[in-house]
Amino acid sequence: MRFAYKTKNREGKIQEGIVVAVNQVRAEQLLAENGLTIISLEKKEESFFAKINPFGKTVSNKDLVVFSRQLATLISARVPIIQALRILVEQVTNPYLLSITSDLVKSVENGESLSLAMTKYDRVFGNVYTSLVKAGEASGSLDRSLLYLADQLEKDYQLKSKVKSALTYPVFVVVALIIVAILMFKFVLPKLTSVLEEQGGSLPTISIWLISFTHFFDRFWWLVLMLVAIIIVALKAILATDNGRYEWDKIKIQLPIVGDIFKKIYLARFSRNLSTLIRGGIPIIKAMEIVSEVVNNVVYREILMETATKISAGKSISEGLLQHSEFPPMVTQMIRVGEQTAQLDDILSKVAVFYEQEVDNKISTLTTLLEPAIMIVLGIGVGMLVAGILLPIYNLASTAT
Repeated sequence: MRFAYKTKNREGKIQEGIVVAVNQVRAEQLLAENGLTIISLEKKEESFFAKINPFGKTVSNKDLVVFSRQLATLISARVPIIQALRILVEQVTNPYLLSITSDLVKSVENGESLSLAMTKYDRVFGNVYTSLVKAGEASGSLDRSLLYLADQLEKDYQLKSKVKSALTYPVFVVVALIIVAILMFKFVLPKLTSVLEEQGGSLPTISIWLISFTHFFDRFWWLVLMLVAIIIVALKAILATDNGRYEWDKIKIQLPIVGDIFKKIYLARFSRNLSTLIRGGIPIIKAMEIVSEVVNNVVYREILMETATKISAGKSISEGLLQHSEFPPMVTQMIRVGEQTAQLDDILSKVAVFYEQEVDNKISTLTTLLEPAIMIVLGIGVGMLVAGILLPIYNLASTAT
C-alpha cells in the first residue's frame, strides 16, 4: 500500500512524500524509525488499471546488481551518500532506474534516509532490500549491506535465468503451434473443407466436426480473439483480489509435476531471504514478516505470518513451521539444528542452495519430457487433419478413378 505523508523532522522542517508499507501501522513505524513526526498520513488507492497492467515499469535484476555494487564501492570509498547517488545518475543506463536514482537524490537532500526514500519503489527494491539498507545505515556498514545484497540478487537472477531458459523452447513451440492453427483455420482449411462439402455423400464424424468449427472460426474469428482477451483481463482482475490470489497460489502448489517445482522455488526463496536478513542483523520476527511478503505466494505468506506470531509468543521457527505440510520435515529439522547451534543463517543458506539445485534438476527433467510430449501433440494434430480432410479427399479421388 502507498501512503502520502506530511511530517516534521527533528529540526522542525516539514517534509512530504510517499511511503510504501503493508498497512498503515507499518507506514507509521517506518516514519517514526526515521525520526519523523507525523502530521498527516493518507492511503493512496492504486487504480484498477495499474493492478492489472502487465506493462508496468520494471528494473531488471542485472541493473539492480550493478547499481548496488557501484553504490557500495562509492560509499566504501567514503563518498557522501548524496554525492554517490549523483555520480550514479551519470552512470545508470536503465531509463526507469535513472528516474528513480534522481528522485532518491532529491529525497535524501530533503532529509530522508536512503532506506525510507527507497520504500517508495517497493516493486524495484522490495522489503528485503530496504530493510538491509536500513540495517546498514544504523550500523554504519551500508557498503557491506549493499555488496551482500548484490551477491544475493545475482543468485536469485541465476535461478530465474535457469527457469526461463529451460522453458523458452516449450513456450516458443506452443505459441508457434497456436499461431499456425489460427492461420490454418482462417486461410487454409476453409478452402479444403469447401472441397469436401462439394463432393456430397457421408463424411466421417471428425470431418463434420472439423468443417463446423472451420466455418465458425472463419466467420467469428474476431469473437474468439475477443473472448480470449476478455478471459485474460478477467483472470487478471480476479488475481488482483485477495481471495482470487489465494486460490490461485493454492492451486499452483497442488498441480501435478509442476506443483513440486513451485514448492521448491518458494522454499529456496524463503531460505535465501531469511538467511540474508538474519545475517544483516534484522530481528527474527521482523525478518519473518518481510520474508512472508517476498516469497510471492499467499499460502506461504499466511504460514510465515502465523509463525511470526508464534515466535513472539515464545516458540521457535521450527516449532511454528512443524505443523504445515508445505514445509518438508528436512527444512524444519535443519532450522532446528541452526537454532540450537546459533548458525541459523548458515544452515538456511545451505537449504537454499539445496533447493535451488533441486529446482534446476527438476526443470531440466521436465524440459526433457516436454519435448517428446510436444511432438506427440503435434502428431495428434496432424493425424486429426489427415483423418478429417485428407482421407475423405483421397477416398474421393480413389472413387473417381
